[in-house]
Amino acid sequence: MGWFDSSSDESSSYDQYVSAPVLPSQRLYSSRLSLRYNSLPHEHKAKVSHELLGGAAAFEAAKAWEDHCAANGKPESHAKAKEFLAGIVGAFIEREAETKGLNFVDKERAKHHAKKVLEEQVAQEYTERLV
Repeated sequence: MGWFDSSSDESSSYDQYVSAPVLPSQRLYSSRLSLRYNSLPHEHKAKVSHELLGGAAAFEAAKAWEDHCAANGKPESHAKAKEFLAGIVGAFIEREAETKGLNFVDKERAKHHAKKVLEEQVAQEYTERLV
């Protein structure tokens, strides 16, 4: 069993995030609808919270970490684990922020939330290894 089992909050966040609705700006419109939509004032209203995106990113990073460890073995360094996971979290959130239309503040909050969750998991794992 990995860090987050299927009943964890992060797994639930991931499932909920993946099934979130697509923003209207992501759909293809006919030219008439496109003109009408583009003439309206655009107000940023995120369909997903930064906690939801952060939880989904943490879950995605944990899956990637487990795949990496299965293929290459676990690194002895706590810092290397955090560095790897931070890279995965950053890439996942950047990609999703672009496709879901999140602003800078929501994106940074999601990164912070995901990194916090993962750092707790990494610290717990490396503490257990020392005991």
